[in-house]
Amino acid sequence: MNCLECNKELGYLDHKNAMDTVGVELCQQHFVRMKKLIQQHETPLEAIQLYYGLKEAGVNAMLEWWDGKKSVDIAISRVKLNIEIDTKYHMLTHEQAINDLEEAMHSFKNGFTTIRIPHVLIKHYLKETVHNILGIMEGLRANIKVI
Repeated sequence: MNCLECNKELGYLDHKNAMDTVGVELCQQHFVRMKKLIQQHETPLEAIQLYYGLKEAGVNAMLEWWDGKKSVDIAISRVKLNIEIDTKYHMLTHEQAINDLEEAMHSFKNGFTTIRIPHVLIKHYLKETVHNILGIMEGLRANIKVI
């Protein structure tokens, strides 16, 4: 059992605290950082789990990236992909739907693609979600024009 961030070997208590709280293996130092991030940005636990799933797959992603207008749960700048974790998708109102559409429009205007992923998908199908994001990245990479 090693920290997913720094590869430091974890003791039982560090492992248990991190797994029980955020669902990933982190040393005390990185666990405290994640707790602070959750408090400051209301970062969904599933965003942290997906971030580390992508990191394990070799993706250089950023957690809680500021896009100039708002904080994005996960950003993969190399392919201009923003990922938002949707924790309240089951209570979608028309106001939220139009806000989501406007956010997507602003992202597209800035050259970014934004995808929204329901949190339950990450909770139950993390590996499949990572695999599909890798496929999306491959498609975006193929369409990026070199200037």
